[in-house]
Amino acid sequence: MSLVINNNLMAINAARNMGSAFSMLASSVSRLSSGLRVTSAADDAAGLAIRELMRSEIAAMHQGARNVNDAISLIQTADGAAQVIDEKLIRMKELAEQAATGTYNSDQRLIIDSEYQAMASEITRIANATDFNGIHLLNGNLSGENSAHVGSALVPTGPLKVHFGSGNDCSEDYYYISINNATASALGVGNQSAAGAGFSISTQSAAQFALDAIKNAIVSKDKIRANLGALENRLYAVTNLEIMAENLQASESRISDVDVALEMTQFVRAQIMSQAAVAMLAQANSLPRMAMQLIGG
Repeated sequence: MSLVINNNLMAINAARNMGSAFSMLASSVSRLSSGLRVTSAADDAAGLAIRELMRSEIAAMHQGARNVNDAISLIQTADGAAQVIDEKLIRMKELAEQAATGTYNSDQRLIIDSEYQAMASEITRIANATDFNGIHLLNGNLSGENSAHVGSALVPTGPLKVHFGSGNDCSEDYYYISINNATASALGVGNQSAAGAGFSISTQSAAQFALDAIKNAIVSKDKIRANLGALENRLYAVTNLEIMAENLQASESRISDVDVALEMTQFVRAQIMSQAAVAMLAQANSLPRMAMQLIGG
């Protein structure tokens, strides 16, 4: 190679190699500092697209698991209120049994009936007052078949739809929670219900008929609680969402996370190459001085 003054080709070559080494060093620093192998689309365009889809699925699964936990809390709230209604019905059964015997006079039965009606009114109050996040649970708003659910309005009607899947492709992405009416009139007890057995225990015969009506009310209430228990157990089984999210997170990690050991070797290599390029550029920049020495003689 000729010794020239106008163009220092060795310095240009060293500068280009130094820029390449600094680029590699900057990439390694970015990956090691962020912990990501894919920090931009330029690193791995296909990998970035797959990673973002996986991240959206993971986020949706975690939210789905939270939705399930909220639904379980809702069911437990309804079941707790139904348990209190159960206690009231048991007391009403006890009062009806007391009024059904002939050892009490009419005035005493009226006193017994007043407590009976008070228990019925309390059942209705509990059913109307029990709510979860503003959603009334036992007043019949959530009753009906699954097909009765309408979610197109601002306030959904019919059974409550619990969504936990990451899509909306099939019935495996959601469950319905249907809870029948648990007011005293719906159970057929108290003077708020239709006239008939269970309406009152103010007479001996009425108290005797009320025994069967209260038994039917307890069975109806037990069906509500059994349905709630089955739904709660079914929702607990959906906790496999966390397992699915964990496995998907592992797949996403293999795509996007940096292998620190491997990247550290690349960092050291780029660092050494950068230092060598800087040193050689300094040497190359001194070559024109040799020409000046020849000119100066």
